[in-house]
Amino acid sequence: MADPAAALRALEGYRRMGIMISLDDYGTGQSTLTYLKTLPLGELKIDRSFVENAHEDSSDALLVRSTVNLAHALGLQVVAEGIETVECLDFLREVGCDLAQGYFVSRPLPASELLTLCLSNSTSPRTPVRTAA
Repeated sequence: MADPAAALRALEGYRRMGIMISLDDYGTGQSTLTYLKTLPLGELKIDRSFVENAHEDSSDALLVRSTVNLAHALGLQVVAEGIETVECLDFLREVGCDLAQGYFVSRPLPASELLTLCLSNSTSPRTPVRTAA
């Protein structure tokens, strides 16, 4: 970020307009804990590299579970990327993840097909994982 103060002002402005800011690829590269603390986020997206084997790898499972708990404690919604199996989706339900995104839910769609999907009241490219309390 070349000008963090300007970026923060812009993000705050977007939030005031009702636009939810999402931190993508959490757990990789520049997605740091500092961003969770300082940015006006509404959503955290856990990178697929942690999610795709979390149902069978104890280290990934611990990281995903801890990230979901941390995000919820900070008032953030959690999206898990890279869902390709029912076992992975079941694990995410178990740990309380909010939304799932990946080929198991829907393949990437061109805009014309996305509109048709949304209007059909069928599944969406991001599927709720938890039920409302």
